[in-house]
Amino acid sequence: MLQSLAGSSCVRLVERHRSAWCFGFLVLGYLLYLVFGAVVFSSVELPYEDLLRQELRKLKRRFLEEHECLSEPQLEQFLGRVLEASNYGVSVLSNASGNWNWDFTSALFFASTVLSTTGYGHTVPLSDGGKAFCIIYSVIGIPFTLLFLTAVVQRVTVHVTRRPVLYFHIRWGFSKQVVAIVHAVLLGFITVSCFFFIPAAVFSVLEDDWNFLESFYFCFISLSTIGLGDYVPGEGYNQKFRELYKIGITCYLLLGLIAMLVVLETFCELHELKKFRKMFYVKKDKDEDQVHIMEHDQLSFSSITEQAAGLKEDQKQNEPFVASQSPPYEDGSANH
Repeated sequence: MLQSLAGSSCVRLVERHRSAWCFGFLVLGYLLYLVFGAVVFSSVELPYEDLLRQELRKLKRRFLEEHECLSEPQLEQFLGRVLEASNYGVSVLSNASGNWNWDFTSALFFASTVLSTTGYGHTVPLSDGGKAFCIIYSVIGIPFTLLFLTAVVQRVTVHVTRRPVLYFHIRWGFSKQVVAIVHAVLLGFITVSCFFFIPAAVFSVLEDDWNFLESFYFCFISLSTIGLGDYVPGEGYNQKFRELYKIGITCYLLLGLIAMLVVLETFCELHELKKFRKMFYVKKDKDEDQVHIMEHDQLSFSSITEQAAGLKEDQKQNEPFVASQSPPYEDGSANH
């Protein structure tokens, strides 16, 4: 008997705080996912980093042996300056000296990556004025970009998602949930094909050093706004029509970001995902809401009645003729 009561009380406790338990498991799962990613990346990439470090040490040692007139501190000072310039997007190589990072098309590409929060990091402001302007430009431009994308995605979603689903639901009588799921899957497949696979094939042809996997990797890192910056198109020294190519990439990033947001909005409107998201939200107490509503209604009703009573008293005070005319009628009736 006691065990059954304890079990029922535990079940009630769990059901009462179900959203809190789900939120706790969500936080725990997210932390475990972070640890899992760190372990996998470390185990996969650490051996390659060690091999690269050993190779660089051998090259440095061989270079110093072949050039005995050059000391190691001088070489390290030169390499440090070269690496610092490379971090700012300026290369010391002769085949890359013809590419400028701050012409109009490159600056337009940089502005699009800043406002979309992609931020490849391959080109950064060099001057203090440029850094200060980048801060002000981002503070105003990022919320403006979010507003722009929200408005565009809302309009596109109406024509691409909601109207087709309603058309098949009303015209053909299909279940709205089934139509929404099929439509979301088809829209996701079309978006992945048009903004991942096809552009990856194009980039693998236009970029000499990229294969299909590296091109697909660039598309995903860019449209997910991660922007690692290890692959940036249009930076080759023999790139043809570089200005037009940069403008095309800027348009691709904006259109691809809108398409990704439309797909996410379409999946978020699915009934099943809405129910899943509600598991982690804080539930409102209906009883408290009803009490607040009743108290509000009672206060409003009492205030209305008090105002009405006050108005009647004011009318009586402002109309003395009504009170003065009543005695003559009473006297007349008494005389009759």
